[in-house]
Amino acid sequence: MSRGEHTFKQGDITKALKAAEKAGLKVHRTEVRQDGSILLDFDPPAAAPQDPNVNEWDSVK
Repeated sequence: MSRGEHTFKQGDITKALKAAEKAGLKVHRTEVRQDGSILLDFDPPAAAPQDPNVNEWDSVK
């Protein structure tokens, strides 16, 4: 029994992961769907540390 032709290549996943890494994103999970599409789940970005001496109400926006 044949599973049919693959709609993706390992190089496609490698390119997607390297592009995400270059963009500063950390990949949490990778999924390849039956139609050949690649889904990347990313970790949420880390919150920037706040300066405890700055009050958000003191700045004019």
